[in-house]
Amino acid sequence: MRLTKYAHSCVRIEHDGGVLVVDPGMFSEAAVALDGADAVLITHEHPDHVDAEAINRQLARRPFVIHGPTSVSKVLGDAAEALRPVSPGESFTAAGVPVRAYGGRHAVIHPDIPVVDNIGYLFNDVVYHPGDALFVPQDVPVDTLFAPIHAPWSKFSEVVDFIRAVAPRRVFALHDALLNTNGLTVLDRQYTALSGSEYQRLEPGSRIDG
Repeated sequence: MRLTKYAHSCVRIEHDGGVLVVDPGMFSEAAVALDGADAVLITHEHPDHVDAEAINRQLARRPFVIHGPTSVSKVLGDAAEALRPVSPGESFTAAGVPVRAYGGRHAVIHPDIPVVDNIGYLFNDVVYHPGDALFVPQDVPVDTLFAPIHAPWSKFSEVVDFIRAVAPRRVFALHDALLNTNGLTVLDRQYTALSGSEYQRLEPGSRIDG
């Protein structure tokens, strides 16, 4: 698999001629990431993870299947017709890539803010994108983890413990668009020192092998 990390939480996966895109949100280069997509996977309904306008524009050019929680349909507009609902524990194939679904609920932001559905995705039993939750897969060892390093719902120590619990060979920063240079510098240093895995934050557009 070839992985391209775009801004915030967007990841593009290319494998055996197929292209799937995870969380093309409003903070990412959604139009670029979606170009040529055969499938789109959305972890949850928040706009930093799903840019409905970009998805609808791309669907008008090229049809593809959208996978995500049923609740995503209410933010997709016309693209909701392409949604194939996904539930935790389900296994399916997207753009030729085997996928396992985990979790089910978004992390709590505040007790006064409703908790939405959230699905984490494990690709080809190798690469894990958890969305906005710290759910640890127990049935399959994870080689590559994309970890949400900063969010209104997160706490640094909890994210470190999440990475340690998943125990991947390597971990790449995810969900970082709200940080300035100072915050990125501090967190990069701390995650490198404490995560227990090979940690790296990729610049948007960086490509790696999965």
